[in-house]
Amino acid sequence: MTTSAVTPPADPPKAPGRAGRDLPAAIAVGLALGAAILGSVYSPYRWTFILVVVAAILLGTSEVVRALRTLGAQPPLVPLLVGGAAMVSVAYRYGPDDLFLAFVLTVLGVVVWRLADPVEGVLRDVTAAVFTAAYVPFLAGFAALMTAPSDGPRRITAFIATVVCSDVGGYVAGVLFGKHPMAPSVSPKKSWEGFAGSLLACAAAGAVFFVTLFHVAWWQGVIYGLCVVLSATLGDLGESMIKRDIGIKDMGTLLPGHGGVMDRLDSLLPTAPLAWLLLLAFVG
Repeated sequence: MTTSAVTPPADPPKAPGRAGRDLPAAIAVGLALGAAILGSVYSPYRWTFILVVVAAILLGTSEVVRALRTLGAQPPLVPLLVGGAAMVSVAYRYGPDDLFLAFVLTVLGVVVWRLADPVEGVLRDVTAAVFTAAYVPFLAGFAALMTAPSDGPRRITAFIATVVCSDVGGYVAGVLFGKHPMAPSVSPKKSWEGFAGSLLACAAAGAVFFVTLFHVAWWQGVIYGLCVVLSATLGDLGESMIKRDIGIKDMGTLLPGHGGVMDRLDSLLPTAPLAWLLLLAFVG
């Protein structure tokens, strides 16, 4: 009698962490992104940071356009990419008025480009394109505005690091204590306990950054940090709503442990104009 070899069962696939992330990959990618940002913004050639921003918004714009096309919209990609790069560049070089002008010209470029195609669906396509232009490159232009002053690197550090503190504080508190969902129909893993962790982390970070980087009152930093939490959380939930409406989990797969580029920009983009305005009011 012959006996057949018994194949041992395969190891089960590793489950993601409680918060749904591949944590080691997320940390590695986060550190690499942080190094690229800090290395460029503090380099003798500060315009290299603008190149990083332009690259991010080009990738993010492509992800949003690809996602919107699954709903049937056909926003023209070329004028969005050209106009997006122009918005960030002129914001850094010339200021907020030219950022708005570049946005208007991008919208006009989208309309002209779309007129070359059949008229059916033109309103849908142009609306989707205007939304994309406003959501990604226009908001990113405020990061370029923060880069321009002599203390631009410190402003960018306070901006990005405080948003990161919101993510990290919310993640840690949510994993350890999260029991009450904040918006279960939109983002089931986001909890009120996590939001409280974001509030504490950003209030502390804002106070430290404002005292050490700008030498202004700590309480102004606390106000700054609390405002950043609100904006970053709304940005995160807003992108989650968009993804749920489209029916996708992530905007892309470029960044292991994070998803797409837009899954990293979701909190930063709506926070950029608020951070620019608050830094202008508190720091000058």
